[in-house]
Amino acid sequence: MPTMADVARSAGVSVATVSHVLNDTRPVLPHTRQAVLEAVEELGYTPNTLARSLVTSRTRSIGLAVSAISNPYFTEILQGVEAAALEHGYSLLIADPHDDPEHERKVVQLLHERRVDGMIVAPSADPRELVAYLTRHEVPAVFLDRVIDSDEDRAPRFDQVCADSAEPTARLVTHLAGLGHRRIALVAGRPGLSTTGERITGYRHGLAAAGFPYDERLVVHGDSESAGGERATTALLSLAAPPTALVTANNAMTIGALRALREHGLSVPADIALCCFDDFAWADLFTPRLTAIAQPSREIGAQAVGVLLERLAAPDRPARTVRLPCAFVHRASCGCADEPERSQRPQAPQRPRPLQPPGSLQPSQISQPSQLSQSERGTVS
Repeated sequence: MPTMADVARSAGVSVATVSHVLNDTRPVLPHTRQAVLEAVEELGYTPNTLARSLVTSRTRSIGLAVSAISNPYFTEILQGVEAAALEHGYSLLIADPHDDPEHERKVVQLLHERRVDGMIVAPSADPRELVAYLTRHEVPAVFLDRVIDSDEDRAPRFDQVCADSAEPTARLVTHLAGLGHRRIALVAGRPGLSTTGERITGYRHGLAAAGFPYDERLVVHGDSESAGGERATTALLSLAAPPTALVTANNAMTIGALRALREHGLSVPADIALCCFDDFAWADLFTPRLTAIAQPSREIGAQAVGVLLERLAAPDRPARTVRLPCAFVHRASCGCADEPERSQRPQAPQRPRPLQPPGSLQPSQISQPSQLSQSERGTVS
């Protein structure tokens, strides 16, 4: 196999210069760098990653700990992480913490023992052991999708990348209120997750903007899973005054909710309107097509890699939280007429529409009756 010395001889430079080009350890003149890269290509030289890591103390690998990798949302995040890592010359080691705090700490430790340069982690509902381990061992890390230490009065302890959750959820609620619904329920995610708390906050803001009181009976946790979403929807339908509209807080619970509605012989949106948080590839294959909030999942993954690489380059800089906007994808499950030209899923990353603030809904918008009868709209209790 060709060696670094062979590359140096072919390019007419020193072995040290070849090393600097391949390891980015010192600036090299553009024409010299090009000559080295051409020699590498011509000779088919493959760097010895193990030897390089011994010299640089870097493995050029990133650990990714994300639960529910089978979930289409996290699958797209994974694709974003992988593409960005590859673009910057990093390999990826993946582990599934299964949303279990103890298992989470174990898989993070295993990734750390593999000497990854840094980690990207979607923390569980109880990340105390995770945070303690990362802090104790000074592991460069970025929290993904779910945030911690998000109190506005405190600076984040770790870099974090996520989508906005509260305002988009409020948008779904005010949209349903504008269609005449008064009893709007929420199938919420797993308690303790930041995404769950933020979407409940957005739900409450949406109710307040519409002038409706908050009724805790209309919020049932589906634990962020399909089976949980089915149980939560069944519980909501069993209320003495069931909801006429439903907001589901992630794509897995949307599937569970649809299953429960089918079991009860209810049609969407004729019997109950449905809006969901998370758009996914088959959302427009349902009948009716699903009105949804689309998160920029691939961009979240790519941004997490970028933020981690910034952390590796500047370990002492202050931590920051990056929040990316979402898009409101208007289809027909909410009860509006389907508009195919507005519902097509773009091939390129979707550019979100600006979301109106929760307080922007005017009373005149919700006082006008929709196609629902008085009994279908329900009453506020």
